[in-house]
Amino acid sequence: MLGRAQIEALIPHAGAMCLLDRVIAWDATSIHARSASHRAATHPLRRDGRLHAIHLCEYGAQAMALHGGLLARSRHEVARPGLLVALRAVELAVDRIDDLAGDLDVHAECVALGAQAWQYTFRVSHAGAQLGSGRAMVALGALP
Repeated sequence: MLGRAQIEALIPHAGAMCLLDRVIAWDATSIHARSASHRAATHPLRRDGRLHAIHLCEYGAQAMALHGGLLARSRHEVARPGLLVALRAVELAVDRIDDLAGDLDVHAECVALGAQAWQYTFRVSHAGAQLGSGRAMVALGALP
């Protein structure tokens, strides 16, 4: 549906830090994106050659930002910049993700869209198995 270039135009992440490769589907309340970036040896979040599962939260946050960008674009607007301010109920089923052969499926679902903040749930899976999930909140206009 949407490729990497279109994604980079809608979120504040670019180059290697844009972790999502394509949008599979989206609607007014949710998004499904896919990524192969976890396998890249040059992944910017790798440490000591490994990509720890905690970084699945960043995949979820980028799916949130992308969904917000798509919603804004559908209204002929630009999404306000925001800052990830909270993660809650994060559950990780694996220790690392760099050793997974297939693509990651990243899902985010809107819980609340307000003028000052967004709240979403997210989940990331691989080959049908859930790797991680949680809730996240972004404060809009709260850039450092």
